[in-house]
Amino acid sequence: MKDIQLLQKAIKETHGCEPRWEASVRVEEEFEGKTAWSGIVEVFALIGHPKAKYAYAWTYCNDDQNKTTVVLKIPPVDSPRTAIKVAIASKARK
Repeated sequence: MKDIQLLQKAIKETHGCEPRWEASVRVEEEFEGKTAWSGIVEVFALIGHPKAKYAYAWTYCNDDQNKTTVVLKIPPVDSPRTAIKVAIASKARK
């Protein structure tokens, strides 16, 4: 299964709506002068979600395991970059 299809599956299973791929956006996020995250964020239009019209999703490798992250476009998230920032902040709190 390709990355886009895996992300679509994750969105559908997690949020119970149909995702339609829209775009790929390169994001590089720095923190204190160092790269905190660099990669491609996939943008999906959501069909049938009660609160969000879009979702941002990506995969990354952590301890030799592929992980998937999905962030809905609900304030304060308004772009792929803010989705990354929110995900990093959420992970740091854990």
